[in-house]
Amino acid sequence: MKIVYLGDIVARPGREAVRSALRELKELYKFDVLIANIDNAAHGFGCTPKICKQLLEAGVTAMVTGDHVWDQKEILPFLDDNKRIVRPLNYASNLPGCGAREIPVDTGQKLLLIEVVGRVFMEDVASPLDAVEEILHKYTLGQNIDAIFIDIHAEATAEKQAFARYFDGKVSAVIGSHTHVPTNDATILPKGSAYQTDAGMCGDYNGVIGFNEQAPIARLKDKKSSCRLEPCTGKATICGTFIETDDKTGLAKSIALIKFNL
Repeated sequence: MKIVYLGDIVARPGREAVRSALRELKELYKFDVLIANIDNAAHGFGCTPKICKQLLEAGVTAMVTGDHVWDQKEILPFLDDNKRIVRPLNYASNLPGCGAREIPVDTGQKLLLIEVVGRVFMEDVASPLDAVEEILHKYTLGQNIDAIFIDIHAEATAEKQAFARYFDGKVSAVIGSHTHVPTNDATILPKGSAYQTDAGMCGDYNGVIGFNEQAPIARLKDKKSSCRLEPCTGKATICGTFIETDDKTGLAKSIALIKFNL
């Protein structure tokens, strides 16, 4: 299975870049599945059903979210109604949406898509290890599922690495998101799972993680600045990861970074 994962889409520049580039990405990577992170797609904070539908219609297969999943209130019923979007699995089970979904692939295969949020420097949430382990009791790669992709939306590099090592050999890929800066550590771990600490973002890099520099600098200088974060509006760069899995084992055969300028 050929999987393209696109890092956090930030505001209009990111959305427009992804929608414009999907045909060319398909030609370049001949992907079976394209997963997009939409945690910052609506003016930098969460996503809306309208944006989700636009991305799906443009060719996105499935979507992951993150800690901003609740920011746009109209998304809440959509999280239950649409079966191609996941929210963090280790949030409380009574909240809207689902943290793990089987995604049908045009090849006749099935991908299990899982998302978790980290605990270090973030919210007080349940253990991502325990949450995923409970789900994986139902699945075995190469037997009742063809590929398992996990997005870990977290701040700390070490937490992402530890999480990936824990599930090495049990999943196809663990790819990090949230920090918006692509890391040059794409690798296949010893037991066969693909890993990258952060896939980066799809947005305007001429700022601070996709936002105009004024507010982040003011917060850094004054600590309690009331400046509001505003997304950059310039040309976006698309960053992500390309993974190919073995059809027999479900483990990774290769992983490569994606950096795409329109």
